[in-house]
Amino acid sequence: MEAEPKIRVLMVSDFFFPNFGGVENHIYYLSQCLLKLGHKVVVMTHAYGNRTGVRYMTGGLKVYYVPWRPFVMQTTFPTVYATLPIVRTILKRERITVVHGHQAFSTLCHEALMHARTMGYRVVFTDHSLYGFADVGSIHMNKVLQFSLADIDQAICVSHTSKENTVLRSGLPQAKVYMIPNAVDTAMFKPASVRPSADHVITIVVISRLVYRKGADLLVEVIPQVCRLHPNVRFVVGGDGPKHVRLEEMREKHSLQDRVEMLGAVPHSRVRSVLVTGHIFLNSSLTEAFCIAILEAASCGLLTVSTRVGGVPEVLPDDMVVLAEPDPDDMVRAIQKAISILPSINPEEMHNRMKKLYSWQDVAKRTEIVYDRALKCSNRSLLERLSRFLSCGAWAGKVFCMVMIIDYLLWRLLQLLQPDDDIEEAPDINFINDKK
Repeated sequence: MEAEPKIRVLMVSDFFFPNFGGVENHIYYLSQCLLKLGHKVVVMTHAYGNRTGVRYMTGGLKVYYVPWRPFVMQTTFPTVYATLPIVRTILKRERITVVHGHQAFSTLCHEALMHARTMGYRVVFTDHSLYGFADVGSIHMNKVLQFSLADIDQAICVSHTSKENTVLRSGLPQAKVYMIPNAVDTAMFKPASVRPSADHVITIVVISRLVYRKGADLLVEVIPQVCRLHPNVRFVVGGDGPKHVRLEEMREKHSLQDRVEMLGAVPHSRVRSVLVTGHIFLNSSLTEAFCIAILEAASCGLLTVSTRVGGVPEVLPDDMVVLAEPDPDDMVRAIQKAISILPSINPEEMHNRMKKLYSWQDVAKRTEIVYDRALKCSNRSLLERLSRFLSCGAWAGKVFCMVMIIDYLLWRLLQLLQPDDDIEEAPDINFINDKK
């Protein structure tokens, strides 16, 4: 007889495959490792194009692509209550015990966490980004986060800097927030069998979304200076975004068509093949909680040059990265320093160190501990929960309480219209054991 899964987890986020990015990779690899540890994992995300309904991925990972379309930046339109029926159905069908939401931008994540707590489920939240405190957008997002996290059981951040940022923004007790870093699939990202020679041409690789937050404007100023100082340096830029036009204009203005190669959007399956053509990886982000791209580059044996922002200084040992302030002149100096120490870099040795430093299996085991602690938390009554929301502000607290009371009443109404026993439970299919 097949063993019952230890913990039944629902991962929720607007960001998942076929879209590519750090959050998407984190959810996928973490889910795969949790499946191997004997847990049941289901993912809930919004529809991507014509991809709706239930799909199965590698290892039997079940994904619900609910029929909600992205509104802005791949996030769904905030409906507050419209997702309650489908969230309730998935929780009951899959017999979920822990709901794990990812990313503060994700509308779907916040709504699912709210509904799950209303129904008495244990909830965990992972924050993948850093936010400020001064601009209007950050103030608004911080208030939403304060509401969403007022009643969660545990939280996870991907770096110590991210943890401090989340605690300050949300008002969560530090004891509830854990630091579990991202990782890299070192079996996929490994150095080339023959390292490209750096005697004649040094290739600097950039793979990033070409947006302001990722420092695309810095690249526009840095690349011409480096090309002028080092005639043997060429750049390979992978990625797409609104700043793509600025980079093309820079290339035309300085006549660098033969030294700056623009690849456009690079599928994740091709990232490794692009990385191994280079010697140095350049990250110009202006804010970053944890940069998985740096791990992938280091695993492929590239020396990294990066801006000293957010959690980036925590990612790699000092001899594997050259840090610079997010200033064009300082970044040029950092690239010159990286070029000078390039002969001492051993890609195979760097790859082997990365295998010891970062592992998705380790991330999964640490996340498993957080789930166990969440399950041990006591279940609070509606009145106890409302008292937490009241502490969120003189006016905001009362608004949050009204939102939660309405959510509770709608849940009770759904129970009358469709009792829990009428929701058919989905059978468990364990692909990993079946293969054995």
